[in-house]
Parts: sequence; C-alpha cells; structure tokens
Amino acid sequence: MGSSVSPLWGDRPAVRIDREDPYLRIQTVMIFVRDQNRSLRFYLDQLGFSLAFDTQLPSGERWVAVAPPDGTAVLALVSPKPDSEEHKLIGQARHIVFITEDVNAKFNEWSQRGVHFHQPPQVPAWGGTFTTFEDIDGNSFSLVGFDQVTQAVEAQRRKLESERRAAQELEIAKQVQARLFPQILPPCPTLDYAGACIQAQQVGGDYYDFLNLGEERLGLIIGDISGKGIAAALLMANLQANLRSQSAIALDQPQLLLQSANRLFYENTADSAYATLFFAQYDNRTQRLKYANCGHLSALLLRRNNDLELLDSTSTVLGLFQQWDCPIEERQLFSGDTLALYTDGVTETFDNAGQEFGEQRLIEALRRHRASSSQELVASIVNDVQQFSADEQHDDITIIIAKCRT
Repeated sequence: MGSSVSPLWGDRPAVRIDREDPYLRIQTVMIFVRDQNRSLRFYLDQLGFSLAFDTQLPSGERWVAVAPPDGTAVLALVSPKPDSEEHKLIGQARHIVFITEDVNAKFNEWSQRGVHFHQPPQVPAWGGTFTTFEDIDGNSFSLVGFDQVTQAVEAQRRKLESERRAAQELEIAKQVQARLFPQILPPCPTLDYAGACIQAQQVGGDYYDFLNLGEERLGLIIGDISGKGIAAALLMANLQANLRSQSAIALDQPQLLLQSANRLFYENTADSAYATLFFAQYDNRTQRLKYANCGHLSALLLRRNNDLELLDSTSTVLGLFQQWDCPIEERQLFSGDTLALYTDGVTETFDNAGQEFGEQRLIEALRRHRASSSQELVASIVNDVQQFSADEQHDDITIIIAKCRT
C-alpha cells in the first residue's frame, strides 16, 4: 500500500485573512470502523467524499481519512484492535452533523446509492430541514439544511473563502509577473546598467526589460500600461511577449520592431488600451544610443560635465492607432554619462502635503548619487522616492539607470 495525501489536506492556509487572531479550526474527527477498506468505499462511493490521506504510520498502523466535497473537515476512519476500549465505540458515533443547501436533493441522491436513512427529511420547530443516516458500521450522522441564520453564516464563510482565494491568486500572479522582469543582464562592457520595479499592488502595468539584440547591441526598454491591477498586468505581459519574440528585427531596424509591436497591441487589446514606451538600442562598440520615445516621460541624460539633456517624445503612445510611426533619434554617449529611464510612479509620487516628487528632485538625486554604481543609484533613488512619499504607495516605481564607461 502506498502513501497518498490529497490537496484537501495540504492546501489549507496557516492564517486567516479576516482577523488577526491565530488560525484555529477543527481538523479531524475520528470515526471508529471495523474495516477501513470497506468503510472507505462507503464514504467515497456512496457519499461522494474525497480521500484526504491514506498513509502508513511509523508504528505500522494505517491512517485513512476522508473529507466532504468542500474539504472543510476531515473524518479519520480508525479501525481499533479487537481487545481495545476503542473497539467498543464502533458504530457509536451520534453527534456529527453535515450541512447542505438542499437536504431533499442529497437525501434522494444518497438513498439511490444505498445509504440507510432513519426517516425522510423533517422540518423541526427551529426551522430548516434535517434527517439522519448511518454508515455501514452503524455510526449515525445528521444531515441538516439551511435556516436563515445558517444561510447568513454560510454566505459569510463563502465570502471570506472567496477573498482568501483571490488573495492567494493575486500572490501567485505577483510571483509570475516578477519572473517577467529581467532575471539575467546581457553582457555589455561599456555600460553599467540596472533596473527595478517596486509595485504598488500585487501586480501592475509598469514594464522594463533588457534585451540582447546581437552584435554587441543592448536593448533598454521601459513602459507604462494604461490601467491598474490584473488587467494592466496582462497587457504588460502581452507587450513584453511581442517585443521579445520579435527583438531580432531591432538589430538593424528598431523602427520596424516598434511598428509591429504597436500593430499587435492595437489588434489584441480593447480600444481604450495603450502603453507609453521608451525603447533604446545601445551599441557597445560605438557607444551610440538609438532611441524612440513613444509618448513616455522624457529620459534624462546627465552628461559627465553635469549638463542635462532631455530625450523627449518622438511619437505617440502604442496601441491607440492602427497607422503609426516612430522616428528614431540618436545620441553619442561618453564615459561618465548617466541615462535615467523612469515611469510616473517616480516623479508623481506625492508627500502628505500633496506635493509631487517631480522631475527636478529626480535630477538632483542623479547628481547627488552619480558616483555610485548603477545598482546603487537605482536603490538610492527608490529610497529617496519612498522616503518622500506619503505612507501608502499609489503607483508602481520603475526605473532604469545606465552609466557609460570606458
């Protein structure tokens, strides 16, 4: 006999999401039976329960349990030794209650499967509906329907369970989206670069990426999808897939790559969906930067002599127009130059007085921390923004820093 553990047993939360108290529930009720295999077939085949676990304990005893379809409780089927006190308890269970939305439907279903009921469903003075039945060992159970109070309790339980599942699914989505951001930095000897995205919610619509375009060329991408939450995250994944799958086009014709991305984004999204995007191609050999700013915030190019250049929009946003073009601009980079790409979660973060962090504070931060590595500079700016902002972060904070070096 193997060992089997059902997800019903292992997939339960360790804490409640509806209160701060430690999680507490009744997990297992012991039912004494004569033959575990025989009883197991009754609960699985006739009652439609699920196998919660079936395993061999170190003592050699078999530990078997079943659970009702919603998995909210577990019945352990224990077969005691004939000379034990527990053996006298076989068939003596009397106070276990199952609740269902429709007692009559369950009564008819189980009766057809051979379950022995003591009486048809009754309507007692307390309201609701109930009946009782026995398992093959004579253990007696109550099957109870909903009265108004029970319905309210069950509705609240379902609401909390729905919220728990939604929170769990959002956490999974957050982990999946985190893997969409760059996990490995393509080598580029003359550029020290780094990026980060600090999400305001579990998932968001900010996007940044680093692409190896071949022939010592590196793609630097940052974008902001319209909307929030799951919808924006799905569009972000769609845009990322489009750009990565066609990145080979960007080697000699970055304009064609962006036109293709716009067309796919336009065709596969709602009319109101769009994205701002800054795409840059850096050539490690010549240290030249080709870029297209598609309705995104102006990139900041801080020269080594402390002069500042703004890399403004060269076209409108992606996804709104079928006929769309994006002129490409170029800049020569020199050792000591610093390029900053960012989303509005950086500059539009506001403090308790409603004052925005703004572009000027970002420029000052770049100058103040310019001696740091790109990774340290990203961390410093993120910290400055978080220290400046009010208690709650309202938008994703996404930034790329690239420092040219010899």
